[in-house]
Amino acid sequence: MYAVIVTGGKQYRVMKGEVLRVEKLDVEAGGKVDIDNVLLLGDGEKITIGTPNIAGAKVSATVKSHGRLDKIRIVKFRRRKHHRKQMGHRQHYTEIEITGITA
Repeated sequence: MYAVIVTGGKQYRVMKGEVLRVEKLDVEAGGKVDIDNVLLLGDGEKITIGTPNIAGAKVSATVKSHGRLDKIRIVKFRRRKHHRKQMGHRQHYTEIEITGITA
């Protein structure tokens, strides 16, 4: 069984036992989180599509850790204009493990 969920403005296709990194959640490590913004449920040949969400569907997960991704370097450069601008960004993330999908 798999599900398509929305968290942090992004969509993820998840299955039970899967570990993924999502946008930072305000839950301490080891805590549990329920995601009820489920767009699609698939179980073999049977697929349920929400309009836009499936009522009563829920994905349970446990928070494994928090962290920051590698630095992304942003460079803006205009030739012959004496213009050069550098910036960096490190995005926060939460690593979660999917423990269950209920319809």
